[in-house]
Amino acid sequence: MNKWPKKRRVTHGNRKGFTLLEMSIVIFIIALLIMIIVPNITKQKDHATSVHTEALQTMVQTQAELYLEDQQNEKEPDTDVSLKELFEKNYLTQKQYNKAKETMTIEKNHVVPDKAS
Repeated sequence: MNKWPKKRRVTHGNRKGFTLLEMSIVIFIIALLIMIIVPNITKQKDHATSVHTEALQTMVQTQAELYLEDQQNEKEPDTDVSLKELFEKNYLTQKQYNKAKETMTIEKNHVVPDKAS
């Protein structure tokens, strides 16, 4: 024997769906989550781009040093190196060369990032 009375279910007619208040709360919560997440995603993308560019600069500098070292072993060494030379002598791939052309230059055998990037 159950001492507690049965809970009565309150119904409002033949109601199907959500009230305007319930929908407003759900939309507000979703908008709040979007406002939190979107800036973090864009920050991460910018950070990844800058890290990639720095890694490419380091790699191009290393390849330039290797090229100059190889040139010193020849009879008439070149004293200057350019991105085009590194690409033509297969020290850089086509993709690396294209990206490096957009973001950096070589001055006095040192990689310098472009001011625009």
